[in-house]
Amino acid sequence: MKWTYNKFEALTSREVYEMLKLRVDVFIVEQNCAYHEIDNFDYEALHIFCTDEAGLSAYARLLPAGVKYPEPSIGRVIIRQDRRGLGLAHELMKRCILHITKEWMPGKIRLQAQQHLAGFYGKHGFKAVSEPYDDDGIPHVDMFLTIEEK
Repeated sequence: MKWTYNKFEALTSREVYEMLKLRVDVFIVEQNCAYHEIDNFDYEALHIFCTDEAGLSAYARLLPAGVKYPEPSIGRVIIRQDRRGLGLAHELMKRCILHITKEWMPGKIRLQAQQHLAGFYGKHGFKAVSEPYDDDGIPHVDMFLTIEEK
């Protein structure tokens, strides 16, 4: 298992293809949700992903403060369907939070969660700050993780 952290310009063409294919396979095809997956935020993001013998298995996109929201954010959190249940999602979230905390030292980290996954994100300290709302036909909630000063 190999974890990679890259800005867009450092990704290989194969990595970009596999990343976008996984995102389309899950967010558009599996979830039957037509929306603009390729949204131009990828250029500003740090892309964290895991590859193993099965290929690209886990992925998330980190956006610095001021790119999409005033706070840094975690988005496009995804585990390939045949790799779910192996703990990759928790490992991915730990890595995302650690990177943002160490490199960007925010007071808060933001994410938009599908409502049915709010409990998962809650295990990592995120708290819902909005009522559920519709985002492309899927109920979502806004969530924040407050970073405590040490």
